[in-house]
This record gives sequence, C-alpha cells and structure tokens, in this order.
Amino acid sequence: MSVLFGTKVAAARALGAASRASGRGGGTTLPGRVLLRLEPEAIARLGERLDDGATLVSATNGKTTTAGMIAAVLAAEGRPPVHNRAGSNMSWGVATALLEQRGREGLFEVDEAWLPRVAEQLDPALIVLGNLFRDQLDRYGEIEALADEWAATVAAREGASAFALNADDPLIADLGRDGEERPRAGVSYFGIEDASQALPQLQHAFDAKHCRRCGHPYEYERAFVGHLGHYRCPNCGAERPQPEVAATRIELRGMEGSSATVRTPVGEIQLELPLPGLYNVYNALAAVTACLRLGVEPARIAAALGGMRAAFGRVETIDLGGAALSILLIKNPAGANEVLRTLKLEAERSLAGSGTAGAAVPAGSGIDLWIALNDRIADGRDVSWIWDADFELLGEAVRRVVCAGTRAPEMALRLKYAGWETARIEVVPEIDASLDRAVARAREGVPDGGPARLFALPTYTALLELRKLLSDRGLAKEFWR
Repeated sequence: MSVLFGTKVAAARALGAASRASGRGGGTTLPGRVLLRLEPEAIARLGERLDDGATLVSATNGKTTTAGMIAAVLAAEGRPPVHNRAGSNMSWGVATALLEQRGREGLFEVDEAWLPRVAEQLDPALIVLGNLFRDQLDRYGEIEALADEWAATVAAREGASAFALNADDPLIADLGRDGEERPRAGVSYFGIEDASQALPQLQHAFDAKHCRRCGHPYEYERAFVGHLGHYRCPNCGAERPQPEVAATRIELRGMEGSSATVRTPVGEIQLELPLPGLYNVYNALAAVTACLRLGVEPARIAAALGGMRAAFGRVETIDLGGAALSILLIKNPAGANEVLRTLKLEAERSLAGSGTAGAAVPAGSGIDLWIALNDRIADGRDVSWIWDADFELLGEAVRRVVCAGTRAPEMALRLKYAGWETARIEVVPEIDASLDRAVARAREGVPDGGPARLFALPTYTALLELRKLLSDRGLAKEFWR
C-alpha cells in the first residue's frame, strides 16, 4: 500500500469512527463514500488483500439473508469473511467492509444495479445470483434491462468466475447459457423440485412472462414464488435447466421455520431452517450451492444453517418487554406476497393449535400487524406496487393493523380495497407513535402476564427508522455493530 493511499485509508477510517461515536449513523457507508471519493479504484486496491478471493451475492429479494447464510457457514468453518453484514450493498458499503475488516476471503451482497461495477473492480471467484423481480422502477427500470446488464457481466466473467444461478428464474437461468444456447463454464444451478409447494395459480406479481431468447410467452408447469418455477418456451425450446442442488421435499411451519430435503452432487442433506417461508428455502439453496463451490462439506453446511440467526429486519424477533415484535421487510410485490403467505400459514397454525383449524377466524382474534409504507428514494418513489401485492390473502386472519409511514393513508386504502374490515385498520403516520399504538393494541385481550405478538411489515427506510427507534430505546443494537 502506497503512503498516499494509506493516508486516504486512515482518513476514511477516522471519519467513520467519528460518525459512529456521534450517534448520528452513517457508520456503514461514510468511510467507503469518503475513500471512494479520494480513490475511485479503492475497491480493487483493497480487494487485492483477499488472498482466497471474493464471493458476490445479488438478487432483488433475499441477498442479505443469502449472504448471511454463507457467512454463517464460513464462520463455522473457521473462515470468517470480510462481509458487509449491515446490508449496505452499494459500492461504498463494499468499500467500507474492505476498509474496516481483515480476512483472507470476501463475501459481499451487492445491489442489483451496482453488481457490474463491483464485479469489474473486485474480480470475484464466485457470483451468486438469486432472482430478479420488479422493484423500484424509478431507479432500476424494467427488470429486462437489469437482466441484460447481468448477462454482459456473466459473459465477461466466464472463465474467471464460477456462478451459482437460480434455475427457477428464467431471467437468471438464461445467464448460464451463451447466445448459441450452450451452457457456460463454471455454472451451478439450484431450484425447487417439490411440486406440493407450487401456487394454485400465477400471482399478479408475475414478472418474467416472455422468453428472453425469442419473446414468446413462457408456459409454466408450476410456479413457486412470483415467476420462479418450472417453465419452457414453446416457440424456441428454451427451458428451465436441471438444478444440481434441489429441494425435493419441503415442510413450511409458519414463523417457526421450515425443513427441506436437498439433493446435491455429493449426496442428500436435510436442512432445518429457523427462518420461515419458501423464499428462505430459495435463499438456503443459493447458500448451499455457493458453499459447496467454496469447498465446505454438506453436513457442515446443514449444521451451520440450522443454527444461524436472522439478519436485521429479515424475520428478526425483538422482545419489547411483554410483547414479541417480529420484523419482516416488504419492498415489492413478490417479496410482500411471500411474507403474506407466511403470516397466513402462521395464523392457520395458531388456529390449529387452539383446536379451531379450518374455521373462520373468530371476531376479535387473529394476528396483529404494523405496516409502515415509505416512499423515500431508497424505497422507490412509486408505491403503486402495493396494488399488485395480494393483501387479500390475509384479511380474515388479521385482528388489527396500524398503518404508518409517509404513505400510511394509501396503505390503509389498499387494505380496505383488499376487503379488510375498516374497523380493524388504524392510520398513525409517525413511526414511534404508531409502533406504540400497535403494541398497545396487540396487548389488548391478552391474559394478564401472557405474551403479546406483533408482526411489523416495514419498507426499507421504515425498517431503518424502526431499527433506530428500537436502538435509541435500548431494545436493539445499532445495525452497524
């Protein structure tokens, strides 16, 4: 490291430490922002210290959890990676992690739009691509444009990087083939084979309708999450590739988690995941595929995934003192639908435990929600996506809901049109006041001394506001720690 570059590094570190000490936040981005302003090639220069290479993880939904799963496995192997674990996934978040951590290998979740730039600088040994869904159209544009950028990155990296790709997402699977439909070198696919988990019909949040090769509509045999499923193009014959890592049997247990039997090239493993939902099964399959590529034994992967903790805001549960707050990030139709499916299953399991399974939810019972909808830049200014999310799934299972955030009234209107009883919907835009109101309402009707349960569904910047509020109240650590 040159003396001049070392001086720039020291200055950026000092500013980051001062920012954290001030309590104003910025600890996950400011050091990297400053360093990249002083030295635009800082990621490449710092990345040279990763003797065992780097892994990049990107997806619209699930990149934080997938990267967290891989990190848990590597840590259990005695290989703790340099990792942007706080979720700052643009170039400055990657630069901050490289600046402030030490290790032989790197693991970075990367924003979809920033993937080409970071891959060019960091020269990754492995790239894990999970899915592409419609998200923040005002920033990203249509997902086909992102897919084209990713395709150029994969083509440029062929022979230099290995790839773990989701076979069930046609936009991702297609990246593993060249223009002549030949498979690219170094590609491993993952996917779901358990047909019992398929949706009864395609959702409104169905994005990849047309073949990237010829433009003809895909035919779907089954779909699992949004447009993820088993598909083929009847016109040109492009179809879902056979995954090397596949979930052949899945059991979802609501908020308790899930289990999956997974076929791999080196034998079958059983996963017991503490995280709920089919979307987290996909995240786990991506992590298994990546960790096999990184040389970890299957049994060790399964053990580490079974003991991992949720990343902040990704099904994290926090004790508020007599009330449990479970936080589930929502930010686009496909992701929101999976959260709604999980909560619907949770409500059904609760009824089954009370001996009323199959019956309508009795008046005054059901789950309590806090939904915070913001429209700040990091959320996307356009919140029309809420009209494509299937809130109709959950209406009868909800006891009460408090709507918060900059677009709280629009969220309440969406719930009204979804058929939710207006008497169960309350609008309190302020994050702190609305949370207090939701907790108080969740405690109503709970026997003295009994635990109350509240499910929080915030968009991204509302999640950050919620996390800061909980931190300021001493209920959670600052998210950069």
